[in-house]
Amino acid sequence: MELSKELSDEIKSSYLDYAMSVIIGRALPDVRDGLKPVQRRILYSMYEMGLFSNKPFRKSARIVGDVLGKYHPHGDAAVYETLVRMAQDFNMRYPLIEGHGNFGSIDGDEAAAMRYTEARLTKIAEEMLKDIEKNTVDFTPNFDGSLKEPSVLPSRIPNLLINGSSGIAVGMTTNIPPHNISEICDAIIAYINNEEISVRELMKYVKAPDFPTGGVIVGVDGIIQAYETGKGKIVLRGKVEVEKNAIIIKEIPYQLKKSKIVEKIAELIADGKLEDVKTVRDESDREGIRIVVELKQNANVEVVINKLFFYTPLQTTFSIVCLALVNNRPRILNLKELIAEFVNHRREIIKRRTEYELKKAEERIHIVEGLKKALEDIDKVVEIIKLSKSPDFAKKRLIENFNFSEKQSEAILQMRLQKLTSIEMESVKKEYEELKKKIKELSEILSSPKKIDSIIVNDMIEIKEKYGDKRKTDVVIKADEINAEDLVTEEDNLILITKNNFAKRMDISSFKIQRRGGVGIIGISLKDDSPNILAKVNSLDRLLIFTKNGRAYSLNAYEIPKQDRTSRGINLKNLLNISDEIVAVLPYESDVIILTEDGHIKLVNVEEFKNAKKFGIVASPTRIACVKPLKGKEVIISTKRGRLVRFKAEEIPEYGRNAKGVKAITLNGDEIAWMDCYNGEKILSLTKKGYGKITDLKQYRLTSRGAKGVLNYRINEKTGEVVFTEVVKSDTLLIISEDGYALALNSNDIPKKGRNTSGVIVSKKGVKTATFI
Repeated sequence: MELSKELSDEIKSSYLDYAMSVIIGRALPDVRDGLKPVQRRILYSMYEMGLFSNKPFRKSARIVGDVLGKYHPHGDAAVYETLVRMAQDFNMRYPLIEGHGNFGSIDGDEAAAMRYTEARLTKIAEEMLKDIEKNTVDFTPNFDGSLKEPSVLPSRIPNLLINGSSGIAVGMTTNIPPHNISEICDAIIAYINNEEISVRELMKYVKAPDFPTGGVIVGVDGIIQAYETGKGKIVLRGKVEVEKNAIIIKEIPYQLKKSKIVEKIAELIADGKLEDVKTVRDESDREGIRIVVELKQNANVEVVINKLFFYTPLQTTFSIVCLALVNNRPRILNLKELIAEFVNHRREIIKRRTEYELKKAEERIHIVEGLKKALEDIDKVVEIIKLSKSPDFAKKRLIENFNFSEKQSEAILQMRLQKLTSIEMESVKKEYEELKKKIKELSEILSSPKKIDSIIVNDMIEIKEKYGDKRKTDVVIKADEINAEDLVTEEDNLILITKNNFAKRMDISSFKIQRRGGVGIIGISLKDDSPNILAKVNSLDRLLIFTKNGRAYSLNAYEIPKQDRTSRGINLKNLLNISDEIVAVLPYESDVIILTEDGHIKLVNVEEFKNAKKFGIVASPTRIACVKPLKGKEVIISTKRGRLVRFKAEEIPEYGRNAKGVKAITLNGDEIAWMDCYNGEKILSLTKKGYGKITDLKQYRLTSRGAKGVLNYRINEKTGEVVFTEVVKSDTLLIISEDGYALALNSNDIPKKGRNTSGVIVSKKGVKTATFI
């Protein structure tokens, strides 16, 4: 007979069979004992082998072979890996196996081969197997039907909650975190006392997950969500301390390799992202984890810690999915449901154990009743036995004369002569009374659910006393989210940008004051390039960047990497979609004045640039020469040939970004050198070949916007053209030359001169750009 079936139906049916096989037989734990089949088989096999906590260790290979041969028809690697994990105190909050030998490390080192290691059950694992011989659980045939294995363990401890579980099935995953056994026991007692208790009320006892590696849980919203719905996310951080000039990492997030954290920190130091860190060392030993992050002098500790959390796995997100098998069906459970399922399991175990013990007690009292009756008329019993031809005939006559049952008759015939002593006769009577009392107690337990619950409560109290410990994982009720600004030390920096748009951020302290007329020190490494922009900014400033072709971009100052003075910097094309030379960099704070190459000027509200991002927006329809913030009442504009115009800032009309503006200066073939808008009394001018002077502002008459201006600098071949003219803003001036040399000097060392002079030598290397710092 030929059977036919649609291929799609067959595929669907086969796939569902496979999926359910993986879900039930491999990946998901049973809600009652919190074990997957392979874990249960290992523990039961070790129980059968007698590998208890007070017995010698046995080779792991022997255990694995026993499990494979009897119960688990899969690869030995899977069994050994499971055995190893159950012995690792950094994976299991309460290990179920005690290992002897190399069982791996928190660095990710693998365990030694199974032929080298040994194992036995822990005391807490014995609690999971307790009473298994008393018909407390169902047994099912093993893979070949030759033996029987438990479908679940009696599990006197709430293993699923205290040790958690993780696994990936077909189309679903579980990730249940471990908890503190004392807290879980208290919550179970609270639930038994009031089954209407809410999840929030249970959380008075169960504060949060408690990981074996400690750490800190940040925030409680994810915990509440997970406990109420069965799914949620928590932020887990390592625990750090500050010792002298170092940050010490003493605890790391759960299931994280310590070596990975050390490697990542070292990588960040090499990349310059941890500029305040000297080095990182792993000083961990048997006493515990100790990762030393050594800091540089005057390092901002809080910023470094924030960077460690932000850039390394020292802060991770743990996704909670409380998925377990309930009656062989996958189900997501909240905290109350997980506790309820365990309590229901224990109720069933205690009921079955009591029934077993009652049955055994009834069987025994039946025998003892016969012994007691026989001892009361022992002479007659002895006479019957002596006159009997055979044991069967003796048994028959005892039944006929005393109305014994067959079991009682057999017990009497097997009774030793020592039972005839007065002491033994008293012990039989005593046993009879004790059995009567025990049967009464067991019967009362079976008839009273409250008594069953009181046994569970007493069990939980005992478990807590025997295995309870303090929490390892701390909980911070609320912590601010780490933003990019938290990773930056707030400080004044220098931004240096080249003509080819290479940029870097530098410490102002990198440049020491020197005498006027010197050469300076290297300020930037150049390759067929030249310095272009030098600006003093705060590391937390949002910067506006303007290019010659009339576009504006926005960038955070801290996004430009902080480097030493000899480095070249990074190409801003990595951060911005920029295609022309940069002419200005200024903080996003004040309205800006834009001056074009043809001498037109306009005032633009800074809000017009709020959407200036990576791809830029239009700032001017014509090419830009200078951009300055509106920070004074007057504007000065200087030209390369030595003229200067001074007019009131209020004469500049406010326009939009797309407007050209109005005439600011009549150039007559000259070119714009510099512009400034700042209140002050002195003007500093510098020329290309390194000459400079300071002139009183009063020497420049106030003109109207659009004028040719007055003489500012008498230039010649020796001085070169004017490149910088600004109101004096501080005592310190930093000059960058065409070939990248930097000279910091006291501006008071530059002499005051009149407008019709050529100044004095300020920098032997010449001047490309400058700024007051």
